[in-house]
Amino acid sequence: MIDLYTWTTPNGRKVSILLEELGVPYTAHPIDITKDDQFAPDFLKISPNNKIPAIKDHDNGLCLMESGAIMWYLADKYGKFLPSDAIGRAKVHEWLMWQMGGLGPMAGQAHHFLQFNPGKAPYAETRYATEVQRLYGVLDKQLEGQDFICGDYSIADMACWPWVARYEWQRVDLTQFPNVLRWYKALRARDAVIKGYQVPKDVGEVPRGEP
Repeated sequence: MIDLYTWTTPNGRKVSILLEELGVPYTAHPIDITKDDQFAPDFLKISPNNKIPAIKDHDNGLCLMESGAIMWYLADKYGKFLPSDAIGRAKVHEWLMWQMGGLGPMAGQAHHFLQFNPGKAPYAETRYATEVQRLYGVLDKQLEGQDFICGDYSIADMACWPWVARYEWQRVDLTQFPNVLRWYKALRARDAVIKGYQVPKDVGEVPRGEP
């Protein structure tokens, strides 16, 4: 049994989508970051950096923070969505790190300046909007001629998709990135993705990807 401590953010959804895809039992514990639940002493024992998501694996007592590390651990543990050969694993890790170091942080800054603080910092708005557009272009090129980021469906796809699902906050028109749009809609059609998106609570319809 896995305890998942999470909220309705892209990083939180990465792990709940993976858990749904794995089909393993887990219990979701809401950590409402709008109410500072992430600073509660009990949560800090599991996630010392006061960030979601975090997990506790009751099979071995492991507590783990950082969404990428959690996805890597779960894919390894259950032997799914991560290739067994060294080259295949390296490519999935490459694109997982691309999301962790690029798409996630840059899109997160775009959310801050474009969605929640528009008009306060024009330079920052332009900087992060431009970088997000560049990253979508990188992803679009990677998806050319293949269904998923690393060929087969993997944790790399599950890590990137929740960030792309907030394309509206980033002022991105997915029709300008046809390979990303095709990929986005294909994942959106997966039951596990939809279920994972609504953890720990239903937030309404998942964005469709088109205006």
